[in-house]
Amino acid sequence: MRFAVAALLLALAGCRAETAAVKAETKPELYILTSLPLLFDEGFAIGPATGEAALFLREHYRLKPIDLPSQLPPGATLLAAQPRALPAEELVALDAWVRGGGKLVLLADPMLEWPSDRSLGDRMRPPMAYPDTGLLAHWGLRLDAPDERGLKAVRSGDVELVFESPGKLVKIGGTCRLDSKDVFGECAIGKGRAIILADADWLNIEAIKAGGGYPGDNLFSLALFLSALGVTAIK
Repeated sequence: MRFAVAALLLALAGCRAETAAVKAETKPELYILTSLPLLFDEGFAIGPATGEAALFLREHYRLKPIDLPSQLPPGATLLAAQPRALPAEELVALDAWVRGGGKLVLLADPMLEWPSDRSLGDRMRPPMAYPDTGLLAHWGLRLDAPDERGLKAVRSGDVELVFESPGKLVKIGGTCRLDSKDVFGECAIGKGRAIILADADWLNIEAIKAGGGYPGDNLFSLALFLSALGVTAIK
């Protein structure tokens, strides 16, 4: 059976020209849990981050940054992009939240290439490898490091995602379904759903372009992943 999200990308690729920003009052809520300088730069400057991913997210969604999964309301949608290590009680809270109907897009990168000015050992520096302490295994997946580093394009029909040193998801149980490249998977967990990608660098559009990649579909595809979970910001 074709992976549901890949099929969605193919089916909706034709609507790219019609993608438009929604009015502020109608933007869907999107909770954000991340260690990356995705919404704010590393120095926590007064102004927000100005990268393409940050601009795209602010344009299409009402963003709700959080520090811990226990802050999530029931049934919300969460983009967790390379989150820091969570204490056991917060992992339990995240699992329970998803099982209760939460919707999650998790970017879990085993070899983060996103540059940081913070020194190694700085607790504020994004983790170089997703600090999985059993959550993925609980959902029936294992995250492996890539065999080689560098840009990697994954095509589904007319849509192409460009990753940087993506990992590999391995099914070890459960009901998750993986795409043919084992880079992303979709899991039905209790009443909730999770889409998991073995890379977070695919949101660093500027770095991919600087490396010679052409990530024109990356942000469009992020919107489609969220749309697959019921959070639609595409007209």
